[in-house]
Amino acid sequence: MATTKAPEQAYTAEPFVPDRADGLDGLREAAAGCRGCPLHRNATQTVFGEGTAHARVMLVGEQPGDQEDRQGRPFVGPAGKLLDKALAEAGIDPGEAYVTNAVKHFKFTQAEPRKRRIHKAPTLREMAACGPWLAAELALVEPELIVVLGATAGKALLGSSFRVTEVRGTVLEREIHGRRERLVPTVHPSAVLRAEDREGAYRGLVADLNVAARELS
Repeated sequence: MATTKAPEQAYTAEPFVPDRADGLDGLREAAAGCRGCPLHRNATQTVFGEGTAHARVMLVGEQPGDQEDRQGRPFVGPAGKLLDKALAEAGIDPGEAYVTNAVKHFKFTQAEPRKRRIHKAPTLREMAACGPWLAAELALVEPELIVVLGATAGKALLGSSFRVTEVRGTVLEREIHGRRERLVPTVHPSAVLRAEDREGAYRGLVADLNVAARELS
């Protein structure tokens, strides 16, 4: 007799997102208790977005890294420092941007408890589960432009067919979570840190951010 495969459990943060949050602080407080997907089990804490509530530009990365997970703030590790430098060089004040990630918990592998935690890319299901938080951030901040940092953020916002190498440094217009948005995709700053030609990769990142700066001028 054939057995029926049980349906996969649906992951979603939607039940944890308040209908009427008291601004970004209210969203951040609610996100701290999110259990919308299994990633919360091993992460130290939720890492929510940070920045001015009326930022003209929103920077969306993949997920928190090791340092972000420990400190509870986005882009505070080496990639974040490189991003701040590139933004400033392109003429975008990092202090006037809103920075966040498509996924709010750190996903990693670890051979032994005291070994280094190795970043692991989130799945499409995990990205989709976290989508309601990103939608809520967009609704509150209402940025003029979104800078998409890397392939995972691009897939979370633009679908699984997104390829950062095909559209980086261009201005896209798409419907995102019910809003018409302008987006400039580029590589994630961590990819610059991993590149063999780090200087060339950095110059490419700055060139893409120059496109974003022109759109904001």
